[in-house]
Amino acid sequence: MNDNQNKNSNNNKNKKNLNGLLILVAWALVLTVAFNYLSAYSRQASTAATTHEIAYSQFLSLVEEDKVASVEFVEGKLEITPVEGFVFTDETGSTFDKDFTLFTMQLGSLDRDLIPLLKEHQVDFTNPYVPQMSPVLEFMIAYILPTALLIGGFVLLMNLMARKGGGLGGIGSVGKSNAKVYMEKTTGVTFSDVAGQDEAKESLVEIIDFLHNPGKYTAIGAKLPRGALLVGSPGTGKTLLAKAVAGEAGVPFFSISGSGFVEMFVGVGASRVRDLFQEAAKVAPCIIFIDEIDAIGKTRDSRYGGGNDEREQTLNQLLAEMDGFDPSKGIIVLAATNRPEVLDKALLRPGRFDRRITVDRPNLAGRLATLQVHTRKIRMAEDVDLNKIAQATAGCVGADLANTVNEAALRAVRQGRHAVNQEDLLASFEVVIAGAEKKGTVITEQEKKIIAYHEVGHALTAARQKKAQPVTKITIVPHTEGTLGYTLHLPEEEKFLMSREDILTEIRTLLAGRCAEELVFDTQTSGAANDIERATELARNLVARFGMSEKFGMMALGTVQSQYLEGGYSMNCAQETFALADQEVASLLRRCHDEAMELLRQNREKLDEIASYLFKKETITGAQMMAILEGRDPDQEEYYGVPAPAQDASIEAPARHISMVSEAIPMPEDTEQGGENSAEDGQEQ
Repeated sequence: MNDNQNKNSNNNKNKKNLNGLLILVAWALVLTVAFNYLSAYSRQASTAATTHEIAYSQFLSLVEEDKVASVEFVEGKLEITPVEGFVFTDETGSTFDKDFTLFTMQLGSLDRDLIPLLKEHQVDFTNPYVPQMSPVLEFMIAYILPTALLIGGFVLLMNLMARKGGGLGGIGSVGKSNAKVYMEKTTGVTFSDVAGQDEAKESLVEIIDFLHNPGKYTAIGAKLPRGALLVGSPGTGKTLLAKAVAGEAGVPFFSISGSGFVEMFVGVGASRVRDLFQEAAKVAPCIIFIDEIDAIGKTRDSRYGGGNDEREQTLNQLLAEMDGFDPSKGIIVLAATNRPEVLDKALLRPGRFDRRITVDRPNLAGRLATLQVHTRKIRMAEDVDLNKIAQATAGCVGADLANTVNEAALRAVRQGRHAVNQEDLLASFEVVIAGAEKKGTVITEQEKKIIAYHEVGHALTAARQKKAQPVTKITIVPHTEGTLGYTLHLPEEEKFLMSREDILTEIRTLLAGRCAEELVFDTQTSGAANDIERATELARNLVARFGMSEKFGMMALGTVQSQYLEGGYSMNCAQETFALADQEVASLLRRCHDEAMELLRQNREKLDEIASYLFKKETITGAQMMAILEGRDPDQEEYYGVPAPAQDASIEAPARHISMVSEAIPMPEDTEQGGENSAEDGQEQ
């Protein structure tokens, strides 16, 4: 049965190829004949524009009047060259000068007296020899050779188009799928290279096992799932998981991006979907992976940018193909997106994508496993403690951790070391989140002082609140991400819920930087802009999303949008309610501001002491700050496994390269609180 189907398929393919060749030859012949006709017509038109026929009697009169210099006998025609300076005028009065060739037709036996007449008037005459070409050779040059050249040119052009596969070169293969095909382990990625996504791997391992051993599932009536949708934030490893499937499955693996279905030609997307599934059916069992499926799978309405006919045709064809293929053949469709809310409901229903696999941000154990994977080929020093790094990188995705490890290796090379140590990993993590230090920043002494108090205000407020995240690092060194300094808070443990008090504590901590400016310098600076934005967002979430407001209670006023892209949310309430919610948010922010201000007033002495130490060192750790609060020596503390450096007067602080352009101003005393110039601190402007 299968042999007969293969024979029929080959016969149909050969028949299509023969028909295509005949059509190509026919077009080449038509173009050759048309070219020869146009060429002959062009020659005739050119000759007619430079020649003029005269009567035979006029020719004899010109010879008798000695107006002819020479005559050529060419193919029954007499081509006449007048003497120098003669201009011929015909009966209509038109003149023909030396740029025109005069001619007349021979009369055969009637002009037997022409030769004596020409001799009598001393007119040169000749019959030039024209070699005759073989008619067969002439036919081949005129028709066969151009036809062969045209056919060869067409074939070469089609091959080039097929290789390019899109744009201008897509005409020859406009409906062909340009999916990359991976066989077995050619991707170089397996599940051992993917860490921190155990649940996602478990679901995919079951699919792969179904492909390898379908009998044990079908024995109890289980059906092979048609598709699985990978959903998660950017950088969590969706594409890496798909490549790992290619390495583990041992079956053909088709990989294509959603944008690869759409070209400049209408109907291309649907044609490519059909071709992709036809190619997959030939080599089943296999896996099809469509990355960024939201490019073609958007809902077919106007809410999320639907209404595009080409995209809708492509989506309709994809739906039809997923319904049409036989699941017993073993074709699995994997797709990845970070915008599941915009996908069409018909695409997500069971029977098409039966499983929705969430690829989330890794927890502490997942980050540790991810770091272990990425450091397997990195030469590590003995002081490296990946547990501490995993704890420090809370909230990071797999791509962030991979970048952190790579930056640490680059830093070790720049420092002239042959192994990556703990300090390299921590410094590279800060480069990833805040950028590198800016080496050309010019900052005044007074601005530096304001920045120091601002950052210490954040840190001290966090340290004096029970539910605040502990402070890990405080710096007033400018960085390339637009910061003039920052306070780094890292959690001691994983937290998946936030209480109302947790949110209020975070708001107080964010507003404490502005409070420190007002308390010490009686001024407000633009550096608190990002603090205020984040505090406002938290307060608005508390009121509109979390149902923690005293005025509105458990009432949702907004809807989350783009959950996995960290988007905001839209308010879906009446305008009057929206205005009241804004008033509630403003009241909440004022209350937190007053509470943070009061906390700093109560700890003013420690605020000055820590700010003075930070002003001198420019970068201190949370442990050093706590040592000051507890009355211990801050220079003896370590930072996440990095021992405290020896305090040598010859060693400069981390940011001594920053230029100071004003006179030194003594630190303000408790009784001195004057207004000073504004500055920018460590938040984005």
